[in-house]
Amino acid sequence: MNEHTAKEFESVDALDDAHDELHRLREELERIGESEVEQAVDAYRDAHRILDRYADDATGTGDFKSYVQFRGQYSTFVENLPDGLPRRDVFEESLDIVDKRRLNEGDFARARERLDGVTDLVELIENRNEAQEEYHEARLDAVDRINQIEEEIVEVERTLELGKADLDAPVERLREPIERYNEGVREAFREYRSETSARDFLEFVERTKQFPLVPLPRPPEELLEYVKDSPDGTESVPTLLEYADYSHSKLVHYADDADALKRKIATQRTYLDRLDAEPLTLVWPPEPAETVRWRADELRRVVGRFAPDSTVAALREVQRLTRDEASFERLRNAAVAVDELNERTRERLASGGVKRELEQLRTEKETLQKRLDALPET
Repeated sequence: MNEHTAKEFESVDALDDAHDELHRLREELERIGESEVEQAVDAYRDAHRILDRYADDATGTGDFKSYVQFRGQYSTFVENLPDGLPRRDVFEESLDIVDKRRLNEGDFARARERLDGVTDLVELIENRNEAQEEYHEARLDAVDRINQIEEEIVEVERTLELGKADLDAPVERLREPIERYNEGVREAFREYRSETSARDFLEFVERTKQFPLVPLPRPPEELLEYVKDSPDGTESVPTLLEYADYSHSKLVHYADDADALKRKIATQRTYLDRLDAEPLTLVWPPEPAETVRWRADELRRVVGRFAPDSTVAALREVQRLTRDEASFERLRNAAVAVDELNERTRERLASGGVKRELEQLRTEKETLQKRLDALPET
């Protein structure tokens, strides 16, 4: 059983825990008086700002003017605090500590220490704010988890569908002509690339743009123009790539225009090196019958221009197999199942473990969605 499909879902617990903590802190604040506590916390911070501002100038032999300003500002601040303010006595006692004709750093330190009597309220507000953020994050996590569950459900449903495949089906009827075609087209393309002029080869590649199911990457316009116009375009692609590695002094003996060859070919090396037959091959396990049938039709018109009859014949055989869609899909499903289902997954399919996982995922999603809908957004 997966950790996320336990009877008690961690995703639901995390959401409930975050909500419960926020609710607890809000209740505690309501018991004391939320607005009053926030006023006390604001007063605590204001008191510290006043003490910090005058701690240096109003002590010892410091500026007398600063001392007078501090005494007036701090006493006015405390006297104007609401009578019902929680811990008002703490502020009054802090004022008493600095209500002296002469102040030193120790007086300011003791006044600050006395304000510590409000820190539990400060922590309560900070904890409430942190709990609000954590609850917000927990709701986002819950939404993310629901999205993840939906993706997992799709995967598990697919696994169950693959489990229905006939693993004893003769998939070699499909595999053999596909492999024969792929091997043949790779070899034929290598030969065509090596033995044909770059001009003809790249013009051929360019013409494949009329076949959308044959995704050979089109040559850059600048490269195509170069091989069309330059006498060096009569050389093959491998030869031009080899020339591009020559020193300039050596290349002038081989190329009609050494500078142009260096400039046009060297800058397109990545494209030319990667231009191979893979876009012309058929994948294994194969795609659905209709997709293979349409693609094979376009491939025949492209591959037939350079590949031997045996390779084209293998492609025709694959295309012929697609006409019996029921048989093709039976073989295809078996091929996909063999390719994707390992021994452990097959055992879980046989034991019902995959089906139970699907049920648990659906239950978790339903439970989590209900909790999200039931709990307040903030």
